[in-house]
Amino acid sequence: MNAQTGPAAEPPTHGRHAAPSTTEDRPTDRAPRDDARRGAPDAEARAARSDRARAEARLGWYLAGPAFVVMLAVTLYPILQAVYDSLFNYKLTAPDDRSFVGLNNYVVILTDPVWWQALWVTLLITVITVAIELVLGFALALVMHRAIKRLRGLLRTAILVPYGIITVVSAFAWFYAFDITSGYVNHWFDWVPGIGPDLNWFAQQGTSLVVIIASEVWKTTPFISLLLLAGLAQVPGDLEEAAKVDGATAWQRFTRVIVPNMKAAIMVAVLFRALDAFRIFDNVFIMTNGANGTEVLSLLAYRTSIGQLQIGMGSAISVLLFLCVLLICFVAIKLFKVDLAGARGEK
Repeated sequence: MNAQTGPAAEPPTHGRHAAPSTTEDRPTDRAPRDDARRGAPDAEARAARSDRARAEARLGWYLAGPAFVVMLAVTLYPILQAVYDSLFNYKLTAPDDRSFVGLNNYVVILTDPVWWQALWVTLLITVITVAIELVLGFALALVMHRAIKRLRGLLRTAILVPYGIITVVSAFAWFYAFDITSGYVNHWFDWVPGIGPDLNWFAQQGTSLVVIIASEVWKTTPFISLLLLAGLAQVPGDLEEAAKVDGATAWQRFTRVIVPNMKAAIMVAVLFRALDAFRIFDNVFIMTNGANGTEVLSLLAYRTSIGQLQIGMGSAISVLLFLCVLLICFVAIKLFKVDLAGARGEK
């Protein structure tokens, strides 16, 4: 058998014996066709999701629309009426002497130190109570979330008991507990420096605000803990387990895993509680009636409208209070920067 010593013959390039072409020689129009095939289901899926989102939005409006219309009708008219009355010098003691004064009522209020004192006290109570309640509420929410299943129901019921008590009843209970004649706090805690049988808690601003803030914290901390508990239920357990496996401490898991995933729940809890605390009335009215520098904006509006029967001036105070509430909402939303749609997974 003779060995071939010459160069190997090149394979034919045409015909049925042609050699298969390399990757570079193959046509490249298959990739766009494959991308088009894959893109079609993606477009259909996006269209299906958008249709479903629109259907869910319509269903949401159908369900919430009637309640929204009723709430708007109930709240919008008093607001517009208050705005209208605030433009007049109107007293119930002289209803026939009603005269248009424009923005003069607002000028009088904003130049009166009584308004700024009441605003300062209201902000002080709001900031301190919300800060304390956020810390305590987080602790209680963690306790309720991690409690043994057999004790969860009993524990949650015990924690939520103060929130079920009427605010007026709670205010009277705290008043009689700290009152110098009928209270027991001075006798029980006389071993604490500064507390004695002769201490009158409601005779000065500092101690009065301490009792008012303590009563607010005791009453409404369960509410904020309930909202935070709902947020804790949304935190994926896999993230906590992964962080624990990676060696993260309990504090690191709390600050880097739990809190970032609860941003929406924290914003809702802080916003709701701040709006409620800013409108505080019952505790101050029952304990001090605004004496010793404890008057708040709601009590100022009540004194002006109901006590002095100055409807125009009281309406102006109420409108300013409403604007403060809107400002708190705006600041809270901008501060937390929470995308609620993204938090629900709609993006």
